[in-house]
Amino acid sequence: MELYEVMRSTFSAREFTDEPVTDELLHRIIEHARFAPSGGNRQGGHVIVVREAATKAAIAELAIAPAKRYLAQRQNGESPWNPLAPPQVSPEVIDQVEQVGSLSSSYVDAPVLLVVCLDLGVVAATDQHLERVGVISGASIYPLVWNILLAARSEGYGGTLTTMPIAQEPKLQALLGLPEHVAVAAVIPFGKPIRQLTKLRRRGLEEFTHLETWAGGPLES
Repeated sequence: MELYEVMRSTFSAREFTDEPVTDELLHRIIEHARFAPSGGNRQGGHVIVVREAATKAAIAELAIAPAKRYLAQRQNGESPWNPLAPPQVSPEVIDQVEQVGSLSSSYVDAPVLLVVCLDLGVVAATDQHLERVGVISGASIYPLVWNILLAARSEGYGGTLTTMPIAQEPKLQALLGLPEHVAVAAVIPFGKPIRQLTKLRRRGLEEFTHLETWAGGPLES
């Protein structure tokens, strides 16, 4: 599959066939994905391949409470888990959410989970003293995550970058035996998608490009 086609058609897959995901396939995908850039080329990324049903079920369980908050906020017209806007729904309303669907079940149903971690001991977080949520550290791990998903798409496989279980990261660290200085950046349910999407909906360039300043006009061809 041609590069631009892969970039324009890599979708979030949450439902998978029973087709096995071999170690050979994962090795090939991650072997190519590892050339993603990282800050100072320090390569602090680690990938944990999870196949055990009990571990997948435990990860799914960790996703339930965060997913309930996500759905309750969305049903209330809020931007879920937004750091600038505290939730306007009460804990009682959140607890009343009964079904979280694929926000939890995809961790159990996927043939394999890829837990992508970042060694914070090699990260240059230049925004660490700013009065906002830190984002700079992500530059050292999310290129690797996206490379994995692009390579998967090229192979006819897929997954999705999920973060719900990470809201309970200390429990996730204990479950996977992670040191305290290793953060979890993404949990990727991975497999052969039941459906292969070929057309995605995204904003046009005129909606998010700016020339020179925020108020500048959009980039045009």
